[in-house]
Amino acid sequence: MNDDLETQVCVLQSHLDGMISRAKKNEEMLQQFQDLEMRLLSLNSLRELIEHINDDAKRVFNLDSLSVVLGDEKAEIRQFLVEDGFRFKRYQSLMLLANTSLFKEKIGLSHRVHLGEASSVLVKNFWPENQKTPKTVALIPLVRRGVYLGCMVFGSDDEARFQFDLSTYFLERLGKVLSVCVENTLNYEQLRRSSLFDTLTGVNNRRFFEQRMDEEMMRSIRTGDCLSCLFIDIDFFKKVNDTFGHQVGDMALRHVAEILRSQLRSNDILARYGGEEFVVILPTAEEKKGVEVAERMRQAVAEAQLEVADKELVQLTVSIGVSTFVVEESNTSDTLDRTALIGLADKALYQAKKSGRNCVKGGGKVKSQPSRSKKVG
Repeated sequence: MNDDLETQVCVLQSHLDGMISRAKKNEEMLQQFQDLEMRLLSLNSLRELIEHINDDAKRVFNLDSLSVVLGDEKAEIRQFLVEDGFRFKRYQSLMLLANTSLFKEKIGLSHRVHLGEASSVLVKNFWPENQKTPKTVALIPLVRRGVYLGCMVFGSDDEARFQFDLSTYFLERLGKVLSVCVENTLNYEQLRRSSLFDTLTGVNNRRFFEQRMDEEMMRSIRTGDCLSCLFIDIDFFKKVNDTFGHQVGDMALRHVAEILRSQLRSNDILARYGGEEFVVILPTAEEKKGVEVAERMRQAVAEAQLEVADKELVQLTVSIGVSTFVVEESNTSDTLDRTALIGLADKALYQAKKSGRNCVKGGGKVKSQPSRSKKVG
């Protein structure tokens, strides 16, 4: 009798130890999950959000692989990420789908988490082709206000990991939190873009340009590198508007902006200054390099033709003025003269237009002024 009681006590103790162990693991899991939630909710940048999802979610949920799929019908998300320096090659698990109807078609209207073997649950459109297919998956819809933003797929090489009868509380909660985060960051990016980007051409606006010009001139003062400024004007733009109408004029602005952007490095800054005028900042570019880039841009615009209604071709050209900011000795100036640099490029542009248009003119250099402390010393 005593032996039976001791056996029962041992069995109960074993069950109790197991329950305590599972409770501790659940508590640790909950803490990790809450930490993940707080990090995600604190982010404003879409780039940071996607990077944290990839890095943190794999760790917190002990995943072998994952994919993040976002609807991007107008390619706005891709543009946001490109402008923010997102590393697409490193985070190849990100997928941007133009066909947003796939989410409703493949996941359904219930918005529930789908669990099970990849062969039966995983939709090929939601998994990168160059990534190994997992054994089991959890497909988590990202829905906000009844609209699909995308989905996230957790993958495991363990056949028993994501079974259909597994509790989905954490996954459903993560899906809701992440949906809020995606919506918030997209709203933030759109607001930022509207305040710093020209909505017609998709390039930076004058406000952004002036802000970055000050930053780049300060950088030049610290490093001693030169900086070139290009002032660009579309030749006879009024004639284009008068002949073909303002709709074609808008097409011409977008056309030229795209060509100009294609000739620049990733760290160069292109902005619409106003009307048919554009400006460019070329960090670390000396005067000769600035003129070379300007000539390349002029030639690219001249060689491209804009197709308008009835397949009629419009030939566009640009005139460009170039100026260069020169720092004779790094860290010896604390004064900026943005207006002088832009003004010099503007004068050079005037000379280019006076010389017959469709040409490049160099306007010379603006030298940094020694700081007061340097003078006193």
